[in-house]
Amino acid sequence: MDAFLVAQWVLRVVLAIVFVAMGVLHFVPRVQRGMQAMVPPAMRGTGLRSPRTIVVVSGVAEILGGLGLLAPWPTVRFAAGIGLIALLVAVFPANAYASRHPERFGATAVPLVPRLVAQIVLGALVLVAAI
Repeated sequence: MDAFLVAQWVLRVVLAIVFVAMGVLHFVPRVQRGMQAMVPPAMRGTGLRSPRTIVVVSGVAEILGGLGLLAPWPTVRFAAGIGLIALLVAVFPANAYASRHPERFGATAVPLVPRLVAQIVLGALVLVAAI
C-alpha cells in the first residue's frame, strides 16, 4: 500500500477520534456550561440561537463529522470533511471571544493568532484526511 494512503488513513482515524471525543465533551455538564459561556453575546438568542442549542448542535456535528471521516465511501468522507471545516469556521467566533477574555476562560482562552493558525492547520489536515 502507498505510504501516503497509510498516512492518510492514520490521520483520518486520529482526527475521527479527536472530533468524536470533542463532540462528546459538549454533553458533559461542566464542559457544556463553559462552552455556552464562550458563545459571544451577539450570537446569543432564544430557541435555535440559545447557547445550549448552539453547543449541542456543534457537538452533534463534531461527532457525525468524525464518524463520517471513517466512512468507506469517499463522497461521505469528503462531505464530512467539508462539514468539519465549516464547523471550524462557525465556532471560531466563540474561540475569538474567549481569547479576548482570558480572565474568564483561563486555559481555554488561547490567544487569537495561535488559535487562528491552529484552526487553519486543523482544517487543512481534515481536508487531506477527507480526500
